Amino acid sequence: MAELVQPPVIMEGAGWADYGLVDSGDGRKLERYGPYRFIRPEPQALWSPRLAEWQSDGEFVPGSDEDGGGRWQFTGEVPPDGWPLAWNEVRFTAQCTPFRHLGYFPDMAPVWEWMRGQLTGRDDAQTLNLFGYTGVGTLALSECGPVTHVDASKKSVAQARENAALAGMAERPIRWLVDDAAKFAAREVRREKRYDGIILDPPKFGRGPDGEVWRLEEGLPPLIADCRKLLDGESRFLFLTVYAVRMSSLALAGLLAEHFADLPGMIEHGDLAVREEGQGARLLPTAIFARWSNPE
Repeated sequence: MAELVQPPVIMEGAGWADYGLVDSGDGRKLERYGPYRFIRPEPQALWSPRLAEWQSDGEFVPGSDEDGGGRWQFTGEVPPDGWPLAWNEVRFTAQCTPFRHLGYFPDMAPVWEWMRGQLTGRDDAQTLNLFGYTGVGTLALSECGPVTHVDASKKSVAQARENAALAGMAERPIRWLVDDAAKFAAREVRREKRYDGIILDPPKFGRGPDGEVWRLEEGLPPLIADCRKLLDGESRFLFLTVYAVRMSSLALAGLLAEHFADLPGMIEHGDLAVREEGQGARLLPTAIFARWSNPE
């Protein structure tokens, strides 16, 4: 029976050559993405900045409504088609998107490391990346075996394919699918498929390729139920991250505990966080997560 570990875990990320959290405070954060620096909104940065001045190449100014929107204001020459970055052996393109992101989520770096750790020594592991976005996590997992990458956005999947080519990984055994994640998982259950690991990063709200409506609180429980059916006692992990919701990681863990009670291993939950660079560095929380793991 999977043990629910109630004390929360912090998965701490730090900067690397092509990324760093320079400073944060007053509801914003200053990050470096390769040779460029950007300011973006960050509601959880409730403290004051450590640095007296922030120098950046651009800032995302949010819209007036709480549901999103906004625009970039640039002070430097930023390539509109993006520029190459790398995380370990994975290369990809960063780009200022209309959704305030830069084409990938750097706070996921410790998750990519953790998943690969669950599959140490494997080159045949079958893994599934639901809501796979631009594929950096998929490329990281492909070191361990075949990956099925699913996202409802045709543009995101196309960018993921381009990232694979940029990283020299175009020939790796990856299935790139434009599909509704929940519908795909349900079909895989009917096909009696199984996976060694699943990662899913669902949005708060979204639409599928055929206009399907996704709302996290309604769609997540049945999706987790289907993901459980795609795993068995020999599987290694499921990792769930959730952003920008009024919800506790303990609630996510409780959902996993309900569906994974018959499997061995453990269920943990907590925060993803990124540590600032420099003296007096603080941890900036970015998302909540719950994970099931089944070590050998």
